[in-house]
Amino acid sequence: MRRRRFGSVRARASLGATAVVAVALLAAGVAVLLSLRSNLTEQAGRQADRAAREVALDIASRVPDRIAYAQLDLPDEEDHPVQVTDGAGRLLVASEGLERISGTGVREVRATTGAAAPADAAASDDDDADDDSDDDASDDDDGPAVGEIGDTTSYTSGRATVDGDTADYRFAAVEVTDRAGRTVLVHAGASLADRQSAVAGTTAAMLAGLPVLLLVVGGVTWLVTRRALRPVEGIRRELAAITASQDLSRRVPEPATRDEVARLARTTNETLTALERSVERQRCFVADASHELRSPIASLRTQLEVGEAHPALLDVPGAVADTVRLQRLAADLLLLARLDAGERPAGAAPFDLGALVRDEIAQRTQDRFPVVLDVRPGTEVAGSRGQLARVLGNLLDNAQRHAAGSVAVSVRRSGSSVVLTVTDDGPGVPEAERERIFERFVRLDDARSRDDGGAGLGLAIARDVAARHGGTLTAGRAEGGGALFELRLPPSGGGPAPDGP
Repeated sequence: MRRRRFGSVRARASLGATAVVAVALLAAGVAVLLSLRSNLTEQAGRQADRAAREVALDIASRVPDRIAYAQLDLPDEEDHPVQVTDGAGRLLVASEGLERISGTGVREVRATTGAAAPADAAASDDDDADDDSDDDASDDDDGPAVGEIGDTTSYTSGRATVDGDTADYRFAAVEVTDRAGRTVLVHAGASLADRQSAVAGTTAAMLAGLPVLLLVVGGVTWLVTRRALRPVEGIRRELAAITASQDLSRRVPEPATRDEVARLARTTNETLTALERSVERQRCFVADASHELRSPIASLRTQLEVGEAHPALLDVPGAVADTVRLQRLAADLLLLARLDAGERPAGAAPFDLGALVRDEIAQRTQDRFPVVLDVRPGTEVAGSRGQLARVLGNLLDNAQRHAAGSVAVSVRRSGSSVVLTVTDDGPGVPEAERERIFERFVRLDDARSRDDGGAGLGLAIARDVAARHGGTLTAGRAEGGGALFELRLPPSGGGPAPDGP
């Protein structure tokens, strides 16, 4: 039961939709977290830059002989730890509570005595002060001008321990040149705790809401596909019932929609209708064939039994006639079975239909009435000579049977078809019966004998052969009032041609 449930279209659609939504949500969540992290990092960088420039402004605005780096007014070390280094990387001053730092390139957190000494400690010796100023200025010839702050800010990330608390920081580094011409680098940090808190909270909210959202998506998809596939299940149940009952008259329900399921139901019903007609036709064919075969077989058996008991009373010509009739009927039934099976004409090759008609008529020496023949040029067709000769023979037999005194055959090229017509001067075919005569085992004159009228298969065979050759066979009224049968076949050349003279 579990395997069947997860193997259904509904289950696969629900799982597929849930998987797609899950992948989309994960991708969107990662993008949101990365964007949030980037924005908060930029915000911390701006805060660090602001703190660094405040310290740099303090350095740039003071008079050299009064400045002592140890006396700088630094911001709150917990929010913005600060380091000030010279061009050689020596620490000049750092935040008071700073215990450990990484990410600025300078690990020292306490300046040495010499480094932290006032810049004007040797102010009494002007030459020494000038020498020191020249040396320091020479270290950063490409830095900002005296008393100015550099326009460029560089950013790094690291960790710092302030008053025993360790946290991640975003550091900004700004160059500034003091009044003595000495270029120093100010490092100021901004805490990333807000960023980490926001990212962690957003991640937790997404992880908590993702399963709920996926359950909602899966449930909605399950319900929607269940409703959409409900007509399909009805079609399946009805088909199963038709298969079990073998009642082809039943039809599957058609939804009142215009979607694929409704088209499937309509196509299924059309297939059932065609199948029902085919089965009914097969049943009628078997019943009629059995009935038609019963008569000559019974007659032949009776004659043979009489001949066995009374040899002098054996009707040999009658037995031969019944045997020939039985042979013809068996051949007709075999040909119809092959045509119903979809057999294509064997040995199809181009040939002249007019020549075939001449040959077949020349061999018919037992006809009641002579055949008036009119054959025009350009009548090549492609197909089976034997089957088309059978069509001509059936049409001529029918015409000879009903003609009053004349039968005419014509073969010509008309437009994109080769047309063969067979007419007689008999009573003709009533308009209401012109399609019925092509049904199997149909005789319009029930009073005439079976020997004269045949089994009613000739015209049915002729139409089926014409259809297998891509043509048509129709019945109409001749100019003299008799029957007219018109066979149209595609020419072997393929192109249209005008009627020949």
